[in-house]
Amino acid sequence: MRLAPRHLSYRFEDFDEACLSFGDAEAARVILIVPPLFDEMNRVRAVLIGAMRELATGGVTTLLPDFPGCNESLAPIPEQTIESWTRAMNVSAGQLVPTHVASIRGGALIVSGIALPQWRLSSVKGASLLKTMLRTRIASDKEAGHLTTVDSLMTDAQSGPIELSGYLLGAEMLAGLDGAVPGDVGVEVALGDDPGQLRGKPLWLRAEPQEDAEMSAALAAELDRWSALCGG
Repeated sequence: MRLAPRHLSYRFEDFDEACLSFGDAEAARVILIVPPLFDEMNRVRAVLIGAMRELATGGVTTLLPDFPGCNESLAPIPEQTIESWTRAMNVSAGQLVPTHVASIRGGALIVSGIALPQWRLSSVKGASLLKTMLRTRIASDKEAGHLTTVDSLMTDAQSGPIELSGYLLGAEMLAGLDGAVPGDVGVEVALGDDPGQLRGKPLWLRAEPQEDAEMSAALAAELDRWSALCGG
């Protein structure tokens, strides 16, 4: 029988935001997992949930919070910023009381201020994420017979939200993302076959979400090892 999740929430500003959890609420180790941002989040969610199930069978509890404005959130996505998401992750940590934080890709941009042991996988600058989303939008517009440029999209964003990777994003989010860099804290891990690296594929680059049981198992083993070494 597959391990059933617990459906939790944290209160941020005027909304209750969802948080998926696996494991015992009384576990000694509770890892807050901050996923990648935007469309990359959808591509790796299955792998993250697989890792969370693996960790729960070994006595480690995990938390996967939604960002305000994403998934089933009632918060308006055009009003969100990198700063608001950072505050949301700090609030979720305060209310859900994890013992450790693990972030993936752009998730590392919004975990500053959380005073817990931190681990991150393949962290990325916000400017790189923004450039990819802009290029994807330009290519999509070209296929539809419309000519857009980075400059024209950024100009349009000054008068109202623009659609990038399925999200309506405002000018403040775009500006904050362009200048966001991961903090110099915690343990950084990259994908690869060398010692100290995580075996797996960069699923966040795939066109569609995918499951990868081997990568889920490798991620779970690494988070178990790391969290045990730094307390818990």
